[in-house]
Amino acid sequence: MSTMNHQVRLAARPSGLPRATDWSLTTEPVPEPAPGQFVVAVSHLSVDPAMRGWMNAGFSYIPPVEIGAVMRAGGVGRVTASEHPGFAAGDDVSGMFGVQEYAVSDGQGVIKIDTSLAGPSVYLGALGLTGFTAYFGLLDTGKPKEGDTVVVSGAAGAVGSIAGQIAKIKGCRVIGIAGGPEKCRWLTEELGFDAAIDYRADNVRTALREHAPRGVDVYFDNVGGEILDDVLTRLARGARVVICGAISQYNETQRRGPANYQMLLVARASMTGMLVFDYQDRYPQATAELAGWLRDGKIVSREHVVHGGVGDFPETLLLLFDGVNTGKLVLALDQH
Repeated sequence: MSTMNHQVRLAARPSGLPRATDWSLTTEPVPEPAPGQFVVAVSHLSVDPAMRGWMNAGFSYIPPVEIGAVMRAGGVGRVTASEHPGFAAGDDVSGMFGVQEYAVSDGQGVIKIDTSLAGPSVYLGALGLTGFTAYFGLLDTGKPKEGDTVVVSGAAGAVGSIAGQIAKIKGCRVIGIAGGPEKCRWLTEELGFDAAIDYRADNVRTALREHAPRGVDVYFDNVGGEILDDVLTRLARGARVVICGAISQYNETQRRGPANYQMLLVARASMTGMLVFDYQDRYPQATAELAGWLRDGKIVSREHVVHGGVGDFPETLLLLFDGVNTGKLVLALDQH
């Protein structure tokens, strides 16, 4: 076991896309657990669009990462030392451990995982906050009914790919919006989506008229911006719009809101934001159902795993905004 802990800290608040100068790489001794604490050797880090929002100052659903603090990140790893009655050395765990090789925890928000059932990266994807976001966002906020038409943007991403598959399980017609022919083929040929719209090549409004002639009953939005405006013109009466994310806007200095919001009135529709953290007491329920669907082959979990060290985090984060990843983006810490 290493005696030094490499970390990535936020050095400055970005304007637009994060740059190398917005980060600092630090090294300090591996922490020792105090009573009621344990130390985790982090093996995999979750790389998420939400991180871009956490870097900004100002009011949000969670306090911003402070300048000089270790960058916030979910991760999985193994307990190496423990002074906590609920965790023992050798336990595999998942939690918000930050972009670092070793984390000390008091157990809050940390769950034990069984890596014999699924690989560590799956616990950051379908069996982690990503899967929970799709599960509760679609089922609790979107409230799909059998036969509904469900449209998912960012459909080849971590959350969107799971949300669309859950909608299929619930008997819905599912249309995914993604960038590029390879992602669209993956949605229809491997995940079972009924149709896929390539927003880079297709006119989204025209394609929606073709694929959703009776309108959109549930729109699960991960991107915001122009695509949100396009879908708002195609809402069915009583439609539910789930605001899960807005990746198209996260690096914009002038963010745009929906111009077509009056279609909510015309369609007697609703637009509701959702946050996975509100469902913490129901994570076991989601885990059980998602694990069952995975086991039965009803959903496919795909992780885009980048292998490296914590120093590769800044470049890995940028992959999200280039649209490079298909499925859940994970940084595997092979270099410690």
